[in-house]
Amino acid sequence: MRRSTALVVFAALLLAAGVAEGQVDPKWLRADAAAKSVDFTLVAGLTGLNGGMNFNGFSQGRLNLTVPHGWTVVLHFKNQDENLPHSVEIIADTNSLPIGPVPPAFERATTGKLVQGFPTGQGGDVRFLAGKTGSFLIFCAVPGHGAAGMWIRLTVSATADKPALAAPPAP
Repeated sequence: MRRSTALVVFAALLLAAGVAEGQVDPKWLRADAAAKSVDFTLVAGLTGLNGGMNFNGFSQGRLNLTVPHGWTVVLHFKNQDENLPHSVEIIADTNSLPIGPVPPAFERATTGKLVQGFPTGQGGDVRFLAGKTGSFLIFCAVPGHGAAGMWIRLTVSATADKPALAAPPAP
């Protein structure tokens, strides 16, 4: 099957499943208030948006995960992009995106294989304590990917009482 035909078929399957580019699926987020933990399903290359360089069908910060300060965050990361490897790290928000990996904003807030990335169908969990408030990026650290728009936002809030996912309207 040619790539363009495969992408059309894949997009049709996603639409049939209720997941389209720019649409938030509430099943991606699970919270346990008693344990102060949040689980977020993070899928690289979920759609063809941005040449597959997206998380959950969003790129360039157009999806925001908000978590309360002091909660444990678990990102269940999987690369679904059939063409490119991807990785994840949480970095400080910046106006000048790095070309590749930088020190993470939180201890242990990275997948392995930051530079080479995980191939299709692989990934891993990222578990860290959201121990400081502010704005951060969930960033693909494979060289060039994050700079090409493969990043979404993470907000650690001192006032939020539960996690939330939001996709602001496209500009």
